[in-house]
Amino acid sequence: MKPFVHRPAALAFTSLITALMAVLAGQAHAQAPFCASDGQPRPRQVLERFINANCESCWADPATPKAGAGQLTLDWVLPGDKGEDAPLSAVAAREALDRLAALRQRPPTQTLASTLPVRGLQGASLRVAHGLPLSGYLGTSIELKPIPAAAKGRQWTAWLALVETLPAGTEGSPVERNLVRNVIQLTWDGRKPPAKGSPNRFFEARSMSIAPGANPERMQVLGWVEDDKGRVLAAAQSRCGK
Repeated sequence: MKPFVHRPAALAFTSLITALMAVLAGQAHAQAPFCASDGQPRPRQVLERFINANCESCWADPATPKAGAGQLTLDWVLPGDKGEDAPLSAVAAREALDRLAALRQRPPTQTLASTLPVRGLQGASLRVAHGLPLSGYLGTSIELKPIPAAAKGRQWTAWLALVETLPAGTEGSPVERNLVRNVIQLTWDGRKPPAKGSPNRFFEARSMSIAPGANPERMQVLGWVEDDKGRVLAAAQSRCGK
């Protein structure tokens, strides 16, 4: 299925609840594959590649930065000023503008690449996971535990991106891409201690819609946490296993 072609998405509320609960309760372990960051190497850098939807040739640009070892890579397509007439409008995401704002970058007329180091958190682990696709949705989660001492008294930002992994050669791309299809941005408030008896962790679970035209079998989740200065403290990427 080509990523730039729309297809209708079905909606089923009960299926959404099932997908989400599979992640929350761990039931997806009994339904291969279950997809999580467990056992995966921790990324050392975050590489983000931005393309303006107006620029059709940018997707196939041979100068596109390639992902290196230890890099968590995301591909964002920005809405163009041509609206739905932009060549890449079918895969554009308005959240890409929010991400650029967080990076304090202006939207490019063609392309922009950003690389940030992952500083790491001693004694804490970031985990992302998702269940099986059901009726156009995935149950997803992101968790940081235990809450690091460095988070106390501060507000951190967590990002959870649902991406479609596209092999090199897709629509002429010279590189494999993790095309961002949906995004959740969260505020984790370390100024508030956990409620008595609750786990010492930051955690969020959501159902995320799979964009029209996306291949559900190619979906995965990427997550990272930033401090109040925009520095990446932890990152993780799901992999599917049995």
